Amino acid sequence: MIPIDDLLRFVREDAPWGDVTSETVVPDVACRAVIQAKDTGIVAGLEEARALFEHFEVVVRQRSTDGRSVARGAVLLEIEGRARTILLLERTVLNIIGRMSGIATRTQEAVEAVRAISPDVRIAATRKTAPGLRMLDKKAVILGGGDPHRYCLSDMVLIKDNHLTLVPLPEAIRKAKEQSRYRAVEVEVETARDAVEAAVAGADIILLDNMTPSAVRETVGTLAARGLREGVTLEVSGGVAGDDLAGYAATGIDIISMGALTHTVRNFDVSLDVLKGAGTVRLS
Repeated sequence: MIPIDDLLRFVREDAPWGDVTSETVVPDVACRAVIQAKDTGIVAGLEEARALFEHFEVVVRQRSTDGRSVARGAVLLEIEGRARTILLLERTVLNIIGRMSGIATRTQEAVEAVRAISPDVRIAATRKTAPGLRMLDKKAVILGGGDPHRYCLSDMVLIKDNHLTLVPLPEAIRKAKEQSRYRAVEVEVETARDAVEAAVAGADIILLDNMTPSAVRETVGTLAARGLREGVTLEVSGGVAGDDLAGYAATGIDIISMGALTHTVRNFDVSLDVLKGAGTVRLS
């Protein structure tokens, strides 16, 4: 669960001085409403939506759960409370559910695409997330069946090209290993030769960056021929799109990381509709 203080920050961003429309136009009455899916896919963000509503004393009846596949038209939440409060939270809640469900759905599509070729290959996220939304984005990836990868720069060592411009590869790995044995050391490489050098130097994970499937297959073969393949985890990254997944999954690697899971999000369409009835207000 994302901390409630983080969720409240989103509400404050949307209504720093209150919801002037609802406070002016809508009488102080109770109402009931539903949140419905207008797409088909994996739903996510319901836990956060419920936490926000309940913080503001809105009663929530949950009709679905995070990580579940839902069809267009499915009721996700039923809510009851003060009309002004529900309208205050409406857009924030829908934005959270829409973004997280979009990420979860795309992640599941990628997971299923590679699973059809190689069940052992994992789909992972990257740090290419919207500032301030990383925890939500990473959670959505998990709900879609993916691996969150590292959450931040403090999690693990990932030696990239700019590091290697300043420090030779073997020295960078040696220094990282000396710092702590409890952190995995990953190294980004672009050639089979550098992959071999990284494996010999003791890298735990080797990231094959911006390589074609054929180049990845060749690199995996080179490592295997030298008896180095079993000692490392091999990750592919760099502009991997849906059309490429099957090709990469068949190369013998372990992980495919995709920035597109979180940096180019197709929002999952959801709506909040206030219901007609006694003590409710109908808004167009």
